[in-house]
Amino acid sequence: MKKNSWRIASGLILIALFVLWTALVVCVDVRAIGPEGSSVGFAAVNGAFHALTGVHMGLYTLTDWLGIVPFVFVFGFAVLGLVQLIKRRSLLKVDRSLLALGVFYILVAIVYVFFEFVVVNRRPVLIEGVLEPSYPSSTTMLVLCVIPTAMMQLAGRIRSVPARAAVLIILGAFTVFMVVGRLVSGVHWLTDIIGGILISAGLVALYAGAAAPSGKHE
Repeated sequence: MKKNSWRIASGLILIALFVLWTALVVCVDVRAIGPEGSSVGFAAVNGAFHALTGVHMGLYTLTDWLGIVPFVFVFGFAVLGLVQLIKRRSLLKVDRSLLALGVFYILVAIVYVFFEFVVVNRRPVLIEGVLEPSYPSSTTMLVLCVIPTAMMQLAGRIRSVPARAAVLIILGAFTVFMVVGRLVSGVHWLTDIIGGILISAGLVALYAGAAAPSGKHE
């Protein structure tokens, strides 16, 4: 119980840090350095980092297509939860961690939709001639929310130790590649990636605190 309380507290702290970071991005060193005269906070840092990485549209396209992978896990765990609900004939008998995961996915979707309407930053590049919202990086957030929680689920469900280790290593490597790939592709400002990391870490910590303490499933 204490461990879960600490995870929830950590999640709330990280979300508070995200809110603070967002406020700083909106207020600090805001200058029109983006396409079509768009403004961005921490302009000196963002501009310097963008100049350092440049723009790599091939990497952007690759990470964009690989962004489908998290949706596969979302669909898979949704089906698993539905199967349990049908078999056990009660929502309360569905694994606690799966119920927590469902709520978690809803929270992630709410955050995503919110920042589609409340635009903090726009991209440092045009995508097919359109200047899209960029904060927080939606791909970064999606990967860092879905894949770590999938790893938690699979760690308790895969019985074979070698298979479990292999799956977790592959998913961990995939997560790192996606975040780094998105960072150096040049389609987001540095602050967009940091924002995505902070909100994802906070939400995942909340999920970890709400899921089954033992990591085991009924």
